[in-house]
Amino acid sequence: MTQELIHQIALTQIPHIGDVLAKRLIDHFGSAKALFQARLRELAEIPEVGRSRALQITQFNNYGPIEAELSFLERFHIQPIFYTDAAYPERLRQCYDAPVLLYKKGAASLDAPRMISVIGTRQPTPYGRATCEALIAGLAPLGVTIVSGMAYGIDVIAHRAALEHGLPTIGVLGHGLDRIYPVEHIPVARQMAHAGGALLSDFMSGTAPDKQNFPKRNRIVAGLTAATLVIETGSRGGSLITADIAFSYNRDVLAVPGRMSDVQSAGCLALVRSNKAQLVTCAQDIIEALGWHLPKPQPVVQPALFVALNSTERAVVELFSGQQPRHIDELFKSSTLPNSEVANAVLSLEMQCVIRSLPGQYYAMA
Repeated sequence: MTQELIHQIALTQIPHIGDVLAKRLIDHFGSAKALFQARLRELAEIPEVGRSRALQITQFNNYGPIEAELSFLERFHIQPIFYTDAAYPERLRQCYDAPVLLYKKGAASLDAPRMISVIGTRQPTPYGRATCEALIAGLAPLGVTIVSGMAYGIDVIAHRAALEHGLPTIGVLGHGLDRIYPVEHIPVARQMAHAGGALLSDFMSGTAPDKQNFPKRNRIVAGLTAATLVIETGSRGGSLITADIAFSYNRDVLAVPGRMSDVQSAGCLALVRSNKAQLVTCAQDIIEALGWHLPKPQPVVQPALFVALNSTERAVVELFSGQQPRHIDELFKSSTLPNSEVANAVLSLEMQCVIRSLPGQYYAMA
């Protein structure tokens, strides 16, 4: 197996042979080792290969870095996963341009039944931050695996929220597993790798976080899960690229709405307007869109809900009397908390589907 793995890694290091062609060659020859043992003429006769690529394969001899990579993988308990391996994630295998080789550190399953990618702007508003945290809190009872890209903003907020609620979370990197970019996220990455999550990359160690690597990273984020949730993004940027990739893979794309005047909401509104994304306003919308099901509620549900609420949220819930709607101004007046804390709690409760919004800034228990 070591010899085969050496040739599998070598295949990823040959210029001008991308993942699509690499998989075709493996299908043709049966293994990476057999591919490198093939004759020049046999390789050159394959239309997609030609003589130039055939020469690069037959003359490849730069095995020193690959042997060093094997030592790195063993030392840091990193699992290499080739696309023909049983451990290769099935959802990603369905994507025609999926990476031929993955590197994984951590115990998280890449085939968990409930997985969702959460992406968004690197500069979220307080609304975007609170929405991301509330939606993940609402998904927590289902044990959903949260996938994102370890970037600033919504990405790392999603990872941290997953950790807070005991959910597995997978960070997909645009560089080798010998580093974390940005460096400020090293503590989060370590916690993820040791708390049932994982770090995932299709780059060898020593690969820097260069700009051209991140579109490759984005296709893993889009292809690894059943759906991609976009929480705040501008009219251009990596989040829209990832959403477009997910859409091209026939995966569900979900988007959180925002005010028309907010720059950070322009991309989400555009996705909904173009029918590429389904609008979601609470965790229940996500659950229903993906056909997931919560356990049937017990006859008395309110005390069970309180267990998951913080003290501020419980104080706001206690302001409601049965199913009687309350205006936001009534909540402000009835509470001893600052108005800003009440407003944040109301948003969080709405996102967790504990309360529901009614016309005219009224709210009622869900």
